[in-house]
Amino acid sequence: MIDIKIVRENPQILEDALTKRNAGLDLFELMKKIKTIDKEWREIKKEEELLRAERNKLSMTINENKKKGKPAESEIKRSGEVALRIKETSVETAALEDQMKGELLLIPNIPDGSVPVGKEEKDNPEIRKWGKIVKGSKDVLDHHDLGEKSGLIDFERGVKLAEHRFSVLYGPLAKLQRALVNFMLSVHTTHGYKEVAPPYLVNTKTMTGTGQLPKFHDELYKTQDDLWLIPTAEVPVTNLYAGEVLEEKSLPTKLTAYTPSFRREAGAYGKDIRGLIRQHQFDKVELVKFTTPENSFKELESLTKDAERILQLLELPYRVIELCTGDMGFASAKTYDLEVWIPSQDKYREISSCSNCTDFQARRANIRYRSKEGMQFVHTLNGSGLAVGRTMIAILENYQEDKKTVVIPKVLQDFMGQDSVEF
Repeated sequence: MIDIKIVRENPQILEDALTKRNAGLDLFELMKKIKTIDKEWREIKKEEELLRAERNKLSMTINENKKKGKPAESEIKRSGEVALRIKETSVETAALEDQMKGELLLIPNIPDGSVPVGKEEKDNPEIRKWGKIVKGSKDVLDHHDLGEKSGLIDFERGVKLAEHRFSVLYGPLAKLQRALVNFMLSVHTTHGYKEVAPPYLVNTKTMTGTGQLPKFHDELYKTQDDLWLIPTAEVPVTNLYAGEVLEEKSLPTKLTAYTPSFRREAGAYGKDIRGLIRQHQFDKVELVKFTTPENSFKELESLTKDAERILQLLELPYRVIELCTGDMGFASAKTYDLEVWIPSQDKYREISSCSNCTDFQARRANIRYRSKEGMQFVHTLNGSGLAVGRTMIAILENYQEDKKTVVIPKVLQDFMGQDSVEF
């Protein structure tokens, strides 16, 4: 959530940020509305302060008159009127605060000054590449055909059990999925991350804390008892410390978690309809960090390298791109995407998104730390380390031989107990 002081004292910063994000007119109108609400709140708050000062003065006068035996009826009457108005102003300011907070929840984070300005995906600059591309679409069966012909990926029964964009894995592919989760967690926990096993259902307050609500309501799955299926482990793991105060010496705190993730993918209907690229349920290993403001961008670089480590160990070619202002996520101030090479598509596809959310989520969830300067909001970071389904796709295609055999990457062979899968 944006600090109201920015809207109040330097609204140009926010206007520039919205312009860079290629925001619609609705957000600029919303900002004007917030300024109007804030102005009204400050006027009523000032009235309340003056009334409280008057009530204190009246109380002193009433006490002095009583001591001197003088009448104080008029002061007592006025004191009652003032007390009633103070009560009314308290109700009015509380209602305005709630309204203002609700509107602020819809304003995206301010991009860091280092983020390239652009409107869409094509404006994202490439930062670096790793690995050699050895296969293309002519060399492989895509993972959809490979899985369907072998019977190891069952899309029809996924639809029967749930709906479109659900699937069932069998035998060695179910085992490969499990092996990837174990491998990723093993790597991250040996590089400073503490493993967490969080709930897969969370309440509305938790969803709001990381920015999924109210913005992405239509892309989420909600239960009848007001709980939500998590779209990423970022949600419960970041909110572990909601409403708490951390000690500065404990920062950075590094956590990792495996969970299934559930998303309606409402904005992507008709896109990537074949295969496992875009499912309503998918597995992911998540990385989350809590750190101080002065170290958060350094921690973003190291978090990105932590996600890259998995791809390098699996020897999968990939590239790193930096998202431009118009393509960046709602809660992010700066984001790097990792894109793995998918031979059947002859292109790189996103497999991880690593973001520094600065104090945006911490303000929403009220996560602070105690420093020498006093209480401050932490900076939160998150990234996929990695999306398991897309990692499996990359392995099935990049390690495919003769369109019927997939060699298991060396680092996974102990987790799998085999060195190849015959289709």
